[in-house]
Amino acid sequence: MDHEVEYNNRARVPDHPAIFERWAHSSAAMRGAAVAADLGVPYGSGPRQILDIIWPGTDRQAPVVLFIHGGYFQSLHPRDFTFAASGCLAHGVAMAFAGYDLAPLVPVGTILAQTRAAAITLYRLVGRPLVVCGHSAGGHLAAALAATSWREIDVDTPDNLIPSGLGISGVYELEPLIPTSMNKALRLDQEEARRLSPAFWPVPAGRSFDAFVGGAESAEFLRQAHDLAASWRAKGVAAQAFDVPGANHFSVVDTLADPSSHMVRRLVEMARAISQ
Repeated sequence: MDHEVEYNNRARVPDHPAIFERWAHSSAAMRGAAVAADLGVPYGSGPRQILDIIWPGTDRQAPVVLFIHGGYFQSLHPRDFTFAASGCLAHGVAMAFAGYDLAPLVPVGTILAQTRAAAITLYRLVGRPLVVCGHSAGGHLAAALAATSWREIDVDTPDNLIPSGLGISGVYELEPLIPTSMNKALRLDQEEARRLSPAFWPVPAGRSFDAFVGGAESAEFLRQAHDLAASWRAKGVAAQAFDVPGANHFSVVDTLADPSSHMVRRLVEMARAISQ
């Protein structure tokens, strides 16, 4: 298997620059038109350690989905993805966007620790459990947060801080990235890649997770989604995998902006279930 071909999504989708430009334009428009937004909320000391929260109403009492962006842990910014809030907002669900420092300046383990800190800060700010969602590397981080035993991280947080999550084209096993060009910045070895792969982690009881993936993606991304769901189901997790017909690794994110999509309906169901 040629892992570079399977995992280098920018090479697989040559028009990705136009997609990124469209996302940035739509995201800026979303921030400008938001009914209520808390932008640049710090959760750490660095300039990328921020949360943007887009609310459906000025009372700021809506259920909250925490979104974590992708970019193989080494590129993109949470504000590239603000547009993705529109699907949930249409159903009265808020979406928060977490930034984090990038490789090679920091290792993947530090990025995971930062996103956990972002989740804890957001929980304390809104005072209720969260649903987590992430794309690509953010899908990996979403799964990691959904599998976290929170009191082992912070004794003052509840175990149900994040009871459910949804990954979009996630890389839940990191070992296949080792022989690829993406690993130049990540610098993963076998031991670290295995340790940081949520596909192999124990998962606390009562968690649920959906793994969505574009139907036009590589065989490896399809495998990763379906293998994670099967592995976690065997551990007692309410886990499912869903293909998004015709979507590639980037166009699949557009599904979050469609209020009628299955992906958005699942996020809304999860968010409403934990806010009751």
